[in-house]
Amino acid sequence: MRNFKGLRRSAISSALTFGALMSVATNPLFAQEDAFLEEIVVTAAKREQTLQEVPISVSVTDADTVEKAVILDVIDLQTVVPSLRVSQLQSTGNTNFLIRGFGNGANNPGIEPSVGVFIDGVYRSRSASALSDLPNLERIEVQRGPQSTLFGKNASAGVISVVTQAPQFEAGGSVEVLAGNFGSTVFRGNVTGPLSETVAFSLSGNYNQRDGYFDNFADGSEINERNRYGVRGDLLFAPNETFSLRVIADFDEIDENCCGTTNLFNGPTGGAVQLIGGNLVPNDPFSYGTFINFDSDNEIENSGLSAQMDFDYDNFSITSITAFRNQSAVSNADSDFTSADLIGRNFEDRDIDTFTQELRLTTSFGEKTDFLFGIFYAQEDVQYDTALLYGADFRAYGELLAAASGADPNTFSDLEAGLGLPAGTFFAPGAGARDMAEQDDESLSIFANFDFYLTDRATLTVGANYTTVEKDIMLTQNNTDVFSQLDFAAIGVGLGLPPALANVPCSATNPPPACNALLALRPFQFLPQTLPIPNSVESGTSDDSDVTYTLRFAYDLTDSLNAYVSYGTGFKATSWNLSRDSRPIPADLAALQAASLAPATSLPGTRFAAPEETTVYEIGLKGSFDRGNFALTLFDQSIEGFQSNVFTGTGFNLINAGEQSTEGLEFESLWYATDQLQINFALMLLDPVFDDFPNSSVGDLTGTAPPGVSETSASLAATYSWELSNGWSAFARGDYQYESDVRVIENVPEAIASREVGLLNASFGIASPGGWEFGLWGRNLTEDEFLQSAFPTVAQEGSFNGYPNAPRTYGLSIRKTFGQ
Repeated sequence: MRNFKGLRRSAISSALTFGALMSVATNPLFAQEDAFLEEIVVTAAKREQTLQEVPISVSVTDADTVEKAVILDVIDLQTVVPSLRVSQLQSTGNTNFLIRGFGNGANNPGIEPSVGVFIDGVYRSRSASALSDLPNLERIEVQRGPQSTLFGKNASAGVISVVTQAPQFEAGGSVEVLAGNFGSTVFRGNVTGPLSETVAFSLSGNYNQRDGYFDNFADGSEINERNRYGVRGDLLFAPNETFSLRVIADFDEIDENCCGTTNLFNGPTGGAVQLIGGNLVPNDPFSYGTFINFDSDNEIENSGLSAQMDFDYDNFSITSITAFRNQSAVSNADSDFTSADLIGRNFEDRDIDTFTQELRLTTSFGEKTDFLFGIFYAQEDVQYDTALLYGADFRAYGELLAAASGADPNTFSDLEAGLGLPAGTFFAPGAGARDMAEQDDESLSIFANFDFYLTDRATLTVGANYTTVEKDIMLTQNNTDVFSQLDFAAIGVGLGLPPALANVPCSATNPPPACNALLALRPFQFLPQTLPIPNSVESGTSDDSDVTYTLRFAYDLTDSLNAYVSYGTGFKATSWNLSRDSRPIPADLAALQAASLAPATSLPGTRFAAPEETTVYEIGLKGSFDRGNFALTLFDQSIEGFQSNVFTGTGFNLINAGEQSTEGLEFESLWYATDQLQINFALMLLDPVFDDFPNSSVGDLTGTAPPGVSETSASLAATYSWELSNGWSAFARGDYQYESDVRVIENVPEAIASREVGLLNASFGIASPGGWEFGLWGRNLTEDEFLQSAFPTVAQEGSFNGYPNAPRTYGLSIRKTFGQ
């Protein structure tokens, strides 16, 4: 595509010119002390560095910003980090993270996200385990671009690292209540303090409840509610200056009716839905209402136990992080999204057990070299059961559509009789497909990183990571949808058609009997039999390994101005398609059919997507000055073999793109315009393109822009703080997030589903000297409306549905802090 070259070149030229001017060491702007800024410490390179000195493109959101902007979970974080996009899909646990437009992993349990999420150094393998309310937050780091050298196979697009506050040896805590529209109520509390001179603890809990903002007009219930709670215990043992042990145990639960979807385009099947007594809200993306005959269930439980040990000696340190985690999720949805009983059940049950162990050694060789060596091991077991079953109205619905296509209204009944099947066999209520899948994933990463201090101002970084990943999967299906298993070509021959005519569909120019009229019924074969794996042709095993590396040169132009240039690679292992659309590739299917292990009606597809390999070139400039700081990054990032995961109506098509790339610019700045006024600005310009994608689920996408990736994203925030009388203080904050217009998804026409974002949020608070804080807040104040995602409607060819964003929310808060 590359259709805004002029804009990008102009922006890059201006930025480089600005950087060159700022590099003059004598510039008095950079000679002043940072009078307004506290030093921000990050662990983006797995060791403590200041944000100014770390030569990595990283955004940091601290606890103060999270509190004032009323960011309740990771989904809200995107309003202050424009390079991050988070989409909520058809259930609470199906959330997708993208950084710089790269990312995948939602919905299909066989896929780990390309954006790695870590909470206190512990890897969260699926997005549903990262949605908890943020407890005792210290900061959130969003690292952009592939981070595989230090984080292994799970960070080919970037990393979200959440860091919470360790227990304190000084007693303290807080209690907070938030109340808002839609009956929203949030309770949060934490307490910390010493148990002895060497042991400190913290306990925290939260409860988040909200009524739904989406109406089910069929029964009056509300959808898109919030109903979640969590508890967390944290123990710190620090007997001396050289050793510490931190143990964290957490549990959180979500039980919600989510997520509401609207009809974007009512296709030719809408009339049939109404004729059988069903209803829907047609052609209204932002109706915030629907007709469904039963509410969705989403029950998610996350639990974990982790232990981090740190040994600090004179010239080296050792860190060990051990973690056990479990995630269980059960959901059930009316997936035809009408009040007709077409899909009686779309059930999912997943259980994921994860064990991770990381061991790191950092040391120095004299004054010229720092060295980091580490090993990361992960073992994960996934169990996934899903079912899609027909409802009581599907048979009548199918007969109406068959009649509308010119077929005999009694086609299904006549075919049952002709095959000797009992009446009502086809599309019987409760018939359908039940899939059972298991995946065992074992991975090992060995990594090393050297920082060579060439001079007092010049540093050369060399890092490498060897990762090996072995996955074994099992997939079976119990398919009771008799109609989807029929071979209409063979039946046509049995009815007296010659073999050549049995494969010829009827048309106006080729009417019966010189054709096979049954072929017109193939669109009703929604649920073809999934062939079990492993089998004699398909092993169900993948074994991948790769070496990723980083080369970076950083130079301190002045004490307050730093520049760097880097080259890095990333890796993501094979992902398996555990959905009901998991099918053998054409060559394997032919071998299975030749061995009589697969019926002639079986369709080819994809079982897996081969590994992704990411490459990025970056040029960065960071500066700090008396009243602020800035960071500028220019990058060229590409992924070979991008794992595209697209919903097809009943399952997912998982396939590799040849190459997806993005050239871009990122700019972030903080400026204290006055002693009281802080302004934050962030801008991201992207030029994304599918360089090579001839075999996508919708045809050749080569040369087109990837959907969902806006060319321009920006955020602007202003916070004004001032002192009142008698020790009271106050603040007022506003922030605006913008994303330019973009097609939402590749298999829904752009005229039906596009998105442009313009979110305005605001908050106000006052604080007393006694630790009381009172606040008002509002999100999406202008009621901006946009789609988070879209998809072809299940079992309704030609119709499309989508997920609209949340409407305006607002409320007040009361907080009491004590101690410390």
